[in-house]
Amino acid sequence: MKNLIRIATGMLLLLILASCSKDGKKPEFVLTYSVFYSSTHVHSRLAEEWAKEINQRSDGRIRVDVYPGGVLSSAQENFTSVLNGVSDLGMSCFAYTRGMFPMIEGVDLPWGYRNGRQATRVANEFISKFQPQELSEVAFMYAHAHGPGLLASRKEVPGPETLKGMTIRGTGLSAQMVKLLGANPVGMSQGETYEALRKGVVDGTLCPIETLEGWKQGEVIEYITEISAMAYTTANFVVMNKSTWQKLPPELQEIITAVNAQWWDKHGQAWDQADDSGRAFVTGMGKNFSAFTPEQNAQVTQALAPLFQEWADKLSAAGLPGEEALAALKELTRGDGAGQ
Repeated sequence: MKNLIRIATGMLLLLILASCSKDGKKPEFVLTYSVFYSSTHVHSRLAEEWAKEINQRSDGRIRVDVYPGGVLSSAQENFTSVLNGVSDLGMSCFAYTRGMFPMIEGVDLPWGYRNGRQATRVANEFISKFQPQELSEVAFMYAHAHGPGLLASRKEVPGPETLKGMTIRGTGLSAQMVKLLGANPVGMSQGETYEALRKGVVDGTLCPIETLEGWKQGEVIEYITEISAMAYTTANFVVMNKSTWQKLPPELQEIITAVNAQWWDKHGQAWDQADDSGRAFVTGMGKNFSAFTPEQNAQVTQALAPLFQEWADKLSAAGLPGEEALAALKELTRGDGAGQ
């Protein structure tokens, strides 16, 4: 019995210490942060580092408890969970809640992205420029976006004609790309994709190459096909519940804003480092790499061309600046040598 009392006392002491800042004071604000990435994924680790940085710069006044792996809210529910106060902060992909972000989804179009830093810069600058109404009910922290998407599949895809009839995992606008190329799109989060590939529910997936290591999908595919005309991205958000944000005094809001300005580039760099690691991972497993020829990419470009104007026209019909948004993304992506 005495041992049990000692253990219970020790656990209580640890809980008390954990709830206090480094100087022994309890934090004024304890926030929950729901992240859909697994605990070992680089973006969950960056979320943890962000939380520590906020804690240090606020001198312990803010503590952020990070919950990776979708334990607080699923990838698809992440944004609405923040909106409704289920969690104070959230990180997931805009594309996982289709139709909720009509302007921001244009960032995900196949603009010919070259790397994650570029895609991340484009996403943040686009959102900063237009301040989309779709984010008005939350406090937007920052965005980050992966490097060029490619096709990972169970069977070889030597050209566009092979795609016809295939079942391919895609989300948001990437699912529309799949359809325009004659394949059957299936929407699902990365967390669901491993089993779908393993069981043959889908023949392939559109993803950045880092996914093949980060989500272990390289274990259940055999072929990696690089299609420059399909070099899309999937933008991620980091948002805070608006009421939570408004409760923070101005000096703490300033600290968070300053950390955000540093962190989005850290995510962009992490995407590129993860892509390099993912490439090494699947190369080491002996997977097969190929790339479409310029002529094949021209066919893909022609097939996907309607996506850009259709997106702009849809915005315009809703009273949003469609043509201006289209022109802005053309310019933003052109800055680093990428283009439609």
